[in-house]
This record gives sequence, C-alpha cells and structure tokens, in this order.
Amino acid sequence: MSSTNKRSCLDSIIAYRTSFRGTMESNPSQVLNSERLQALETWLKTTNTKVTQVNGQRKYGGPPEEWIGPPPGYNCEVYIKHIPRDCYEDLLIPLFSSVGPLWEFRLMMNFSGQNRGFAYAKYGSLDVAKNAIHQLHGHMLEPGSHISVYRSTEKRQLVITDLPAFTQQDELLQVLHRLIEGVETLSLKSQRRGEGLTAIAVFSSHHAASMAKRVLEEAFQKKYGLSISVRWLSQMKACSNEVQLPRRLQHHPSIPVHLGRAVGVPIAPKSNSSLWSTASPMTTLDKICAEIGIGQAQFCKGWL
Repeated sequence: MSSTNKRSCLDSIIAYRTSFRGTMESNPSQVLNSERLQALETWLKTTNTKVTQVNGQRKYGGPPEEWIGPPPGYNCEVYIKHIPRDCYEDLLIPLFSSVGPLWEFRLMMNFSGQNRGFAYAKYGSLDVAKNAIHQLHGHMLEPGSHISVYRSTEKRQLVITDLPAFTQQDELLQVLHRLIEGVETLSLKSQRRGEGLTAIAVFSSHHAASMAKRVLEEAFQKKYGLSISVRWLSQMKACSNEVQLPRRLQHHPSIPVHLGRAVGVPIAPKSNSSLWSTASPMTTLDKICAEIGIGQAQFCKGWL
C-alpha cells in the first residue's frame, strides 16, 4: 500500500475529530475520545501498520504485506462483538495477533469516527480461528467491558431469482465470470412461483459474494435489460426442520448401480418402503445416508 493511502487513513481520522466536533458537543453520546484517537495515530506511525477505510469498515491486511502462505480457507474467520466504541486497531490487532498471524482484520465504523461495536478477524487456518475463540471470548478490553468472539458464518451463497426460463447453467456461469469474480459453483432450479428460474451461486469468499451482491442487479439491467433479484441464501431456511428432499431422492431412493460404481460410492441396497413413510425429513435423510454408506447426516442448528 502506498504512503498516500496510509496518509489518507490518518487524515480521515483527524477529519473525524474536526468535522463532527459541533455535532458531538450537542450530543455527548457521540463524543470521541481524543486520547484514544491520538494513541491510534501514534501506533499506526510507529508500527507502520497500514489500514484502509472502505464502505463503512476499516481494513487491515487481506493479506498484509508480510503474509507468507496461501489464502485462508472456509471457516477461518471469527466475529467479535461488544467492542467499546472508542476502542481501535491499536488495541485490537495486537490482541488478536497474539493467537496467530492475522490474514485480515476488519473494524466496522460509523460516520462519527466511532467503531460500530463489532469486527472480523481472519486467520490462516481453522485451528487458529478456534484458538482465538477459546482464548479471547470474554476477554476484558477495559474495566467492565468484555468482548465476545464467535465463529463467523462467512456467507458465500447468493440466490439469483427471476432469471429467464430458457437460461442455461453453463451460459449463466460464463456471464457471471465476465461480470464478477469468485464464482465457484452454480446450480439452477425452477421457481416456486412464476415461470422463471432461480440460481444458487457459491463464491470463494464472503467478500467476493458481497461484491457480487452489490453489483449484479444493476449489471444485468444495464447489459441485458433483465430485472433480477439477488439476496443471501438463508441458512436458517436451509437448516430448518422443514427439510425438502431433492426430487431425485424422493422418486429414486437408491443411487443407480452404474452411477455408484462410476463415482466410487458404495451401492445402496434396495430401499425399504418404510423409509418413505411418515418419518420426519431429518430422520429420513439420516436413513438415506446410512443406506448409501456415507455416514450420519450432519445438521446445522440455525446459526447465522
């Protein structure tokens, strides 16, 4: 990162102290702690730490210049909340770096110059992220203030609705690759209402999915004259008790012999008709997994 970008971040911190002074004097709840801001400025200069402010958040790394190794995989990020509003990176980054090297740290900010009370820290591995939760959950940043640290869900799936009924999966994937970055897999299904199609796109990271969510609707309208809708895939819905089995499983309870041999999956025995009785969907799915030899089904418990 250039010295200009670093300077712009410092300038923005100083600007907060000046631009909002009148507002803060009339609203004590928004008063900035000048000592804490000065400590942040000093720390940024003396440690040569580089942060950038983008879209309501201040970001370090992603990766930092000294990072060695591949980018993190899935589930390597933790979510931090109950951060005091005048607590900044000079306290948070060293604290979360004490567990292991940080690939990225994002502190959510508001226009007053205070943080919004939460942040995200991403590590190089799942084990380090787990250690951060174990060691830092409940840590006292200042008297009477304890932070909470949880696993970040890192949503990576977007639902794209109102696609034309003639949409082909391969063609849509090519279009998405031209418009955005980070699309890994794509699936199409019929919409419950209307004649169009719905696509579920899986991205390489939460950031890539967020950027796509921000631009796709406008891009489709401008380039193709199509009005689509883009939203996050609800994990609550996907993991609820109202599990809907895929049509293939509903109509064909056992995997075809030739397909099972082709992909190396143990061949399922003939299904008992009682499998498709009035048992709950989750029980039914457990039995299917047991029959085809892939172990017990894993169900999430509604965390977002």
